[in-house]
Amino acid sequence: MSEILFEYVRQGAYVKVTAIEPETKVEASVVVPANISQEQMQVHVLQKLKYVLKKMEDESC
Repeated sequence: MSEILFEYVRQGAYVKVTAIEPETKVEASVVVPANISQEQMQVHVLQKLKYVLKKMEDESC
């Protein structure tokens, strides 16, 4: 994962954060409270992206 793109969409008290890995075109999204920092939002969505990538890798074996 050399580059990750982030998208933020605020809906009231929550933010939908999407992380996209451009090389594989895999993306993951989480919904988090709007009052946490952008860094915390990125940590949450990166954890999910890593989970999704690992799951895809495990299924391909």
